[in-house]
Amino acid sequence: MQKQRLEAFSDGVIAIIITIMVLQMSVPDGEAWGDLVSLWPVFLSYVASFLFVGIYWNNHHHLMQATPSISAGTLWANLHLLFWLSLLPFTTAWMDETRFARAPTMLYGLNLLACSIAYHVLQTQLIGRQGSTSAMAVAVGSNV
Repeated sequence: MQKQRLEAFSDGVIAIIITIMVLQMSVPDGEAWGDLVSLWPVFLSYVASFLFVGIYWNNHHHLMQATPSISAGTLWANLHLLFWLSLLPFTTAWMDETRFARAPTMLYGLNLLACSIAYHVLQTQLIGRQGSTSAMAVAVGSNV
């Protein structure tokens, strides 16, 4: 498979994730500026999740630019990452709707941890395929 297809698919999934997150935000009941105050947890958690998803999208882009080819293992590692990223709208919504209650916030943190582990798996898989002297391995350095 060409890496461009993987990039396009991942870009599409990430765009849908961001769209779902913004659609989960409801408008305030009133029409005054003060009515927005009650939505601060929703907005705060949306901003945090948007930034996290944006960081993964940006890093994924750079990772794919440094990748000459992909394998079946790369496809599965990428799907693993997209799976955990796709849960962010759910964990974000639960956290903000409960005003950052303990269990939802812990689940959100675990979701972010799973995303980071999945990204590391993808990065490690790509470096393993390219070799320890590849440009990507050198760029990542001892972080693998």
